[in-house]
Amino acid sequence: MKHVPVLLDEVLEVFDLDAGLSVLDCTLGDAGHAEAMLERISPGGTLVGIDADPEAVVRAKHFLESFGEQAVVVRDNFLHIDTIISGLGFTCVDRILFDLGWSSPQFAERGRGFSFLQSDEPLDMRFSSDVGNLEKRPNKTAGELVNSASPDVLVRIFREYGEEKLAHEIAGAIVVQRTKEAITTVKQLVEIILEVYRKKTHTTKEVPWIGGLHPATRVFQALRIAVNKELEVLEGVLPKALSLLCPGGRLAVISFHSLEDRLVKHFFKSQIGKGYRVLTKKPIVPSSEECKVNVRARSAKLRVIEKI
Repeated sequence: MKHVPVLLDEVLEVFDLDAGLSVLDCTLGDAGHAEAMLERISPGGTLVGIDADPEAVVRAKHFLESFGEQAVVVRDNFLHIDTIISGLGFTCVDRILFDLGWSSPQFAERGRGFSFLQSDEPLDMRFSSDVGNLEKRPNKTAGELVNSASPDVLVRIFREYGEEKLAHEIAGAIVVQRTKEAITTVKQLVEIILEVYRKKTHTTKEVPWIGGLHPATRVFQALRIAVNKELEVLEGVLPKALSLLCPGGRLAVISFHSLEDRLVKHFFKSQIGKGYRVLTKKPIVPSSEECKVNVRARSAKLRVIEKI
């Protein structure tokens, strides 16, 4: 299964690509955006794609094989874009893209417990499976975090990163359960969350859907963000990305939840009058047609800033 890129037409439009341009795709994934951008910057253009997931790198190289040396694929955390780009001999790049969504294969095929629907998978949730390099490996897996973090820390993670209203109750239930046995699988954590919601809503339904959402949605989002330090990494990389832009260069960020979008919005706004201009007063969102075809696109927001 190949991931379907979100807001592809909109990215191509705001990037206004021509032959010979240089592009940095910081979240390569299955190379959906990269492939389309390479077609527009050929001949003579170069795209550098970065991904921390070793499986994504293998897949991307396969999908981009026909472009030869025009496509440069690097396995690394995008936080290191400055050293990556300088190491490849670039002084600046014309376009930079961050697609902060998680690809369908990562949820469905990686076996790392990203999805609450994959009941038998271990609670890992690490973007990269590196275990030896502490710089690339987050400190804890989701399972390690769930089984060791204090109740207060769990509450904070669920509230801040997932905006989970029952954060206190879920954290308490986790602490009680882990004294009986370690919580190591998706199924175990999901059942804890469902039981909390059953009690709160006074129902015996197996899954008490809340406003169209599965009750585990926010907790799994929160754990994924915490495990991979997503907000800290994003906050650290945005200034680096701006500094890498050539004059007239553009930086685009696709976010999928309010925490990311708010961070990007405020950062872009802070750069107005400092040699940059924001090209999207309001975020660009997917069309209704795209949302029908790809339900994961519904929450996507695209913001773009340009170096003057």
